[in-house]
Amino acid sequence: MSRTRTALLAAMALVAGATGTAIAAVPGAAGAAAAVPCTVDYKVQNDWGSGFTASVTITNNSAAKSSWSLKWSYAGNQKVTSGWNAKVSQSGANVTAVNESYNGTLATGGSTSFGFQGTYSGSNAVPATFTLDGVTCNVDSGGPTDPPPDPPGNRVNNPYDGAKVYVNPEWSANAAAEPGGSRIANQPTGVWLDRIAAIGGANGKMGLRDHLDEALTQKGSGELVVQLVIYNLPGRDCAALASNGELGPTEIDKYKTQYIDPIKAILADEKYAGLRIVTTVEIDSLPNLVTNVSPRPTVTPNCDVMKANGNYVKGVGYALNKLGDVPNVYNYVDAGHHGWLGWDDNFGASADMFKQAATAEGATVADVHGFIANTANYSALKEDHFSINDNVAGKSVRESKWVSWNRYVDELSYAQALRDKLVSIGFDSGIGMLIDTSRNGWGGANRPTGPGATTSVDTYVDGGRYDRRFNTGNWCNQSGAGLGERPQASPEPGIDAYVWMKPPGESDGASEAIENDEGKGFDRMCDPTYTGNPRNDNNMSGALGNAPISGHWFSAQFQELMRNAYPPLS
Repeated sequence: MSRTRTALLAAMALVAGATGTAIAAVPGAAGAAAAVPCTVDYKVQNDWGSGFTASVTITNNSAAKSSWSLKWSYAGNQKVTSGWNAKVSQSGANVTAVNESYNGTLATGGSTSFGFQGTYSGSNAVPATFTLDGVTCNVDSGGPTDPPPDPPGNRVNNPYDGAKVYVNPEWSANAAAEPGGSRIANQPTGVWLDRIAAIGGANGKMGLRDHLDEALTQKGSGELVVQLVIYNLPGRDCAALASNGELGPTEIDKYKTQYIDPIKAILADEKYAGLRIVTTVEIDSLPNLVTNVSPRPTVTPNCDVMKANGNYVKGVGYALNKLGDVPNVYNYVDAGHHGWLGWDDNFGASADMFKQAATAEGATVADVHGFIANTANYSALKEDHFSINDNVAGKSVRESKWVSWNRYVDELSYAQALRDKLVSIGFDSGIGMLIDTSRNGWGGANRPTGPGATTSVDTYVDGGRYDRRFNTGNWCNQSGAGLGERPQASPEPGIDAYVWMKPPGESDGASEAIENDEGKGFDRMCDPTYTGNPRNDNNMSGALGNAPISGHWFSAQFQELMRNAYPPLS
């Protein structure tokens, strides 16, 4: 028996055959296919009731490609077991086929084919929708998932496409000074403006203009992205003492006039108009107003204060409004991570909080170019050995102690779902996501190579998960962590880039109280002897010992990140 899905073009009519379906061209409709960005011909070649083989032919009618990724979802329980001429993987009902090294090139009008074998029980329905690099195939004009046109003005849809990214020479020098560090010293990282003094240059370090001037040198005749972290809200990090800031809870006017306004003035200098400036706005602020306030069990009094006075919302709105006025600035708002906001009672409420801030203090959703997930965190990019849809020993993966009823198991699925949610509540359909992969590789000898034992749902998840933390609530200088995917543009649909916004080797916080003039306190989550609290389900902190205060160089952590890098360093 044969089943086929071929191009559903406006200029074609469906003709049903006795043993399958086929598409016949309508006379006089030549050239109509040009409106369809891609077509997919999915054919079941052999079907023996419990398994099948299939062939898939992709035709690209858009710009030439040097690589491709095709995705579809099954309505039944089909499982791909092996493939040829493509790397075919499956997570739940979702299948992804990525080119091999020898067939990535796909010219305009060009075609390529691959095949696979699978199993099933019940029905073996042909998938209804296929997307090629995020664009829906077999539909006139690519359907609703077409990438939007470039925004008006100087901004492009994705600032990372076709651009180099700024390498901070200060971080690069620290990395290169470490044994083996030269392997990654040329990677781009974020520049953190974590206090007013950092704008002009604090303690002999480069200031904002110094970085932008160096960026112009690195830019040359091409395009270059500069990544800045805007991080100095009043009452900053109300739930994490390690990264408390210099401004008190009520100092919103000082934040506006002495921090945001001077940054805007520098960024608006015509000298820097040729740079693409990405600002990641106020890490770990807005999510705290959802998860760490009354009546939540994880309430922190300081977060109640910041919710009541509204200064997080006002500060973020003001930053988005002012920085969004600069034509070559791209604002990305911090969106926590899946192990923080992925639960049902956090996910939608956080999206609503982002919308509130994005429409405060004169800001509009048009001032938001996108969002960033996993900044300075450790959540795995993609868990390959289990999915949220798996059931083991009569229990859902969601019931495991690790997942704990979360809707997401990794950052990629969380970021893509959050993007969809944000668009649904009024953010522009062109927003993109960034994912910080600086410390979520989890490689080395302890990286699982397959699923865990099916004895119980916990052995299955714990034996197969890449993320080796005691709990997803652990955030400080995590032992066993490794460098993740190297920074790259447009790695997945809806993802503008993988970035190293947190510079690897810079501490999350001191492992014991250390006097400093930066307003940074001591948080027990950075103490390796700490046995936990409700936010991490009373697990050990998993932190490395002998750590300096946040933002300072931590050689031992840098070495561990290199040892456990995934993909491994060569």
